[in-house]
Amino acid sequence: MIKKILVSQPKPTSEKSPYYDIASQYGVELVFRPFIKVEGLTAKEFRQQKVSILDYTAIVFTSRNAIDHFFTLCKELRVVIPEDMKYFCITETVALYIQKYVQYRKRKVFFGATGKLDNLLPAMVKHKMEKYLVPMSDVHNDEISNLLTSKKLVHKEVVMYRTVSNDFGPDEPFDYDMLIFFSPSGIQSLLKNFPEFEQGEIAIGTFGPTTAKAVRDAGLRLDLEAPSEQYPSITAALSDFIKRRNG
Repeated sequence: MIKKILVSQPKPTSEKSPYYDIASQYGVELVFRPFIKVEGLTAKEFRQQKVSILDYTAIVFTSRNAIDHFFTLCKELRVVIPEDMKYFCITETVALYIQKYVQYRKRKVFFGATGKLDNLLPAMVKHKMEKYLVPMSDVHNDEISNLLTSKKLVHKEVVMYRTVSNDFGPDEPFDYDMLIFFSPSGIQSLLKNFPEFEQGEIAIGTFGPTTAKAVRDAGLRLDLEAPSEQYPSITAALSDFIKRRNG
């Protein structure tokens, strides 16, 4: 019987979230509590990479986290971003988020349609004289670097933020019937917080193939995997799972 579910993501900002529909429809309690959190590098840590932001004429943003930590670091370093700096963003949502920090001008903000970097590349190639700076997390692969190199674009990847475990306090109850994860680092954090973790009857659900693999690699039982052909979203898959499990 599923009564209490830990969703390892921040609480939805909209009251219209399908998670709330699930809670009322099945009478289950949903607790939103990320297993990981993102924190920015200090100015001192950033300086050790010996990168001068103003040597670059364009910034590539792959997430809103990247935007937050880029502008926070610039403020700490007292770097004034020139008016003609260009921004290349993975999606329109990320591009619009820039308004939080700078005046949004279409002629200097470009974005892709699919959320994949190769969809943004044509716009970058049109501006091949730019020098691209790519703020990144400490955990990343070489995909972006390889793509930009393949198009002979001048670029530099720089670490501006890191993913760390969002540890559970000694008084924090861990009495869940189901856990839902969205990244492999969430699984690592679970095992760091609870080295003696015994799954038993606790159901585990994941979104995305790499997270599903991390569960199996950790020797845990995967009870729910999304997306699937039938259920493209985690909420649709979860709703079906509870209906079947709770009868």
